[in-house]
Amino acid sequence: MKKDKRIYWITTGIICTVMVYSVINFNLKAPIGPEVYRTEGPFKHLGLPDYMRIELSIAKALGVLALLIPGIPSKAKEFAYAGFAITLASAAIAHLSVGDGIIFIIDPLIFLGVLTVSYTYFRKLKSKAAVTQTPARIQNSVMA
Repeated sequence: MKKDKRIYWITTGIICTVMVYSVINFNLKAPIGPEVYRTEGPFKHLGLPDYMRIELSIAKALGVLALLIPGIPSKAKEFAYAGFAITLASAAIAHLSVGDGIIFIIDPLIFLGVLTVSYTYFRKLKSKAAVTQTPARIQNSVMA
């Protein structure tokens, strides 16, 4: 269980770091990245409207909070995982569609793999917690 928690928190930390980095980078006047990002901005370069930058920044920030704050309901965490998965897959497709270099296409796919590991261990830890809590619930309901 200790190993599972370690893997979960390392992969979740990587994903949250990537998402926070992208939120900050999206909102810089001169984003880090290829020259076209500094002249056009990443969203214009990908053919996306600027309001998506704001929406995506808010959604990513909320997703990071959902994953990192203990006690957040599992459904909210699962929505964060789903949103991050859609975002990462869409990023790879968007970079491919505008002819960006292979690193810009592979990079989100690598993090999609890390996200998958994080989600797998999230589910694994959640099911282990449910199994360990079940006897206590049964005992409490029998005693009531």
